[in-house]
Amino acid sequence: MTTSVHPNAQAGFATGTNALYDRVRPMYPADGLSYVFSQVPKSTIPLKIVEIGAGTGMFTRALLAHSEWSSSIGTLRAIEPSGGMRDFWTKSVQDNRCTVVNGTFDDTGVEDGWADLIIIAQAFHWCLDYGKAFTEFARILNKGGAAVFAWYLSDSEAAGWVAQVQHCVEARVNGSPRFRLDVLRQAFSTPEYTSLFHPQEEKQWAHYGLATDQTVTDRALSWSYITMLPPDEKAKVAEGIKGILERGDGKVWINKEQGTYQDPHTAHTMISRKK
Repeated sequence: MTTSVHPNAQAGFATGTNALYDRVRPMYPADGLSYVFSQVPKSTIPLKIVEIGAGTGMFTRALLAHSEWSSSIGTLRAIEPSGGMRDFWTKSVQDNRCTVVNGTFDDTGVEDGWADLIIIAQAFHWCLDYGKAFTEFARILNKGGAAVFAWYLSDSEAAGWVAQVQHCVEARVNGSPRFRLDVLRQAFSTPEYTSLFHPQEEKQWAHYGLATDQTVTDRALSWSYITMLPPDEKAKVAEGIKGILERGDGKVWINKEQGTYQDPHTAHTMISRKK
């Protein structure tokens, strides 16, 4: 197994951090899942899926709970380098079509040409070598197969409090990779990508969930680079977020008495079809 896992991912997603991550991270919206399903060739159903960077199983469970996807999955092989996350995945995913093993973007252990579809949700920005990863994806995909990259991200342009919370946590980023659309697009222009895949198809749309001050704070504390901080630094982050949310710049209340308000996000999807 190549050691191609970012050290901050190894530390930030270690055993003991995963229950919080799974509890507070938002689920990818159902309409996004429906869009991706609409792009999958139906001739390949039941689908053979490889989900790389499967984490605690959040996206796996979202697929299994989605009516179109659930009835179309033949086998799903999850690949996850974090032992703690694999343990959580095993406990949280209860479907005999699904398994999880140790692996990375460039070393999946999947047979040549086995997969109809590769899915990578909330994870590809952790990739250390895009060229090696795309070479591996092309190897395990069958003819006509595709790789799907999905992110569901807080929309810092939608409300002041979102941008302020993001600034508060990213001040402690300490070398951890973050989703940057312009940087990721460069990955899709590497020689390995252009020789093996068609140009990526991109789609993004706004989505609004439900937030409370507690869920926003807990979500911020679940980021890998925040989980690695000493307790006093984590407390400073929490205190900073408390002040931001008390000011509430741009909050759109759903139910003020219950403390719920809109949680603006943007869903991003990229689909890469093998040549």
